[in-house]
Amino acid sequence: MESLMIKKLINLFKLGRKIAKSDMLSIASKFKKPPLALTILLKILSFSFQKKEGLDLDKDEGQRLSRSLESMGTTFIKLGQFLATRPDIIGEELSKKLENLQDRLPPFPINEAKKIIKSDLGEETFNSIIDLSEPVAAASIAQVHKAKINDNGTIKDVAIKILRPDIKKIFNEEIDAMMLFAFIIESFVKKTKRLKLIEVVFLLKEITNLEMDLRFEAAAANEYAENTKNDAGFKVPEIYWNFTSENVMTLDWIDGVSIRETEELKKRNLDTRKLAEDIIQHFLRHAVRDGFFHADMHQGNIFIDNNGQIAPIDFGIMGRLDKVSKRFLAEILFGFIQRDYRKVAEVHLMAGLVPKDVPIDDLAQALRSIGEPIFGQEVKDISGGRLLKQLFDVTEKFNMQTQPQLLMLQKTMVVVEGVARKLNPNTNIWTTSKPVLEGWLRETKDPITNLNETLKSTSEVIKRLPEFPEIMDKANQALTFLANGQIPQNSNSYTALNDKKAEMNSFKNQSIIGLLLLVIFGLIVF
Repeated sequence: MESLMIKKLINLFKLGRKIAKSDMLSIASKFKKPPLALTILLKILSFSFQKKEGLDLDKDEGQRLSRSLESMGTTFIKLGQFLATRPDIIGEELSKKLENLQDRLPPFPINEAKKIIKSDLGEETFNSIIDLSEPVAAASIAQVHKAKINDNGTIKDVAIKILRPDIKKIFNEEIDAMMLFAFIIESFVKKTKRLKLIEVVFLLKEITNLEMDLRFEAAAANEYAENTKNDAGFKVPEIYWNFTSENVMTLDWIDGVSIRETEELKKRNLDTRKLAEDIIQHFLRHAVRDGFFHADMHQGNIFIDNNGQIAPIDFGIMGRLDKVSKRFLAEILFGFIQRDYRKVAEVHLMAGLVPKDVPIDDLAQALRSIGEPIFGQEVKDISGGRLLKQLFDVTEKFNMQTQPQLLMLQKTMVVVEGVARKLNPNTNIWTTSKPVLEGWLRETKDPITNLNETLKSTSEVIKRLPEFPEIMDKANQALTFLANGQIPQNSNSYTALNDKKAEMNSFKNQSIIGLLLLVIFGLIVF
């Protein structure tokens, strides 16, 4: 127990020193002042005789903060990305500054990559890989190499994604130290208890550990490809399972242009206005038809291939909607498009999302107060994502139970609309969405289609691949928690969180004494 405590405190001390060498705290303080006790604790933990790194005074504070987090490695990059989605904790202004945080680190050597492939896939499979390139992209958790494989007699260009060596061990040690740090803050600064910092860090641990099992991402990509195989103009890369494991994932190489390269798209005579509409329509179609959508649709994750098709990459974060939520989403958005606020209110009541005793006219009036101002805006300012956010805010007054998966969809919708607007600033979200929603609602009112849907649901497990049901179920659960921003009390994760809290409580007093000794030791040795 003592050796475990010392190890945790050493990791905590290292974490403090990482913060000390950056200007993260001083920048963040300008947006949201931390409690005095927290500042003092950080100063004690991070005291150093070394000179701090020079500040990038030519950059704005958001860029400097992002640079600080990037320089501190995987755990801090993931923390920054996570906090960007939590303005309730760090404030709206600071969360906006973190939206541009880049997930990139220097690549690890190709020899290391080869060792991992050989260890995971076996010598024979490794030897069948042709022309493995140097890394072409490197992020905080994994890096990508281009290669060729022999797929049943056909040579195919593939992307091989490989986890960083020891990344799971490094991340989990640092995140446990962060959790201990959150525990110490909550113990000393009672006001911070309402922020549930331990839960926030624990949730980050759950999500990132899922990202670090590439079989989960491969299974998600496989299901996404199966759902969208008949969608004209949309192509999900194929997964090659014989070349995929926990640490290695192999999928089709995308030859094409990133969606962010607008000028290059125009040079290739691609219609950016149509691409903007297609991106929104595909996203909505996947949400309301399949109940399974890409929940990380930023510009860096969308390519246009050489056939002019939209090709998404990076399937680590996917959202899932159940049948009720799919129907609710389509009816709600379509109701707003039609400006039929009473119909929208009825859908809320029918879906059991507001209590039966809520006066329907009062609810319709509240919904009108959201919808009408939106229709008075310029086309370029109309947003379905922001509409849903306002909807969830207003209907809280009527004790509406917000669906966590709808929260994730709402956040993603804002990103997707942003991507579309960069391609065409005048994209009309409503006219673009209407045919998808109208078509789907018409189809689902057909009793034959409803019967087919039921039969289709019974075979859903086939798509998930029988090898990974546990991983997929755990993934769906964790991503639902991420959308909601909290861990439900009836979940396995909640039990694990309480075990973690009990463990930290058990050596709370020893930690304080040990921490003081460690600081003295650190100042002498380091």
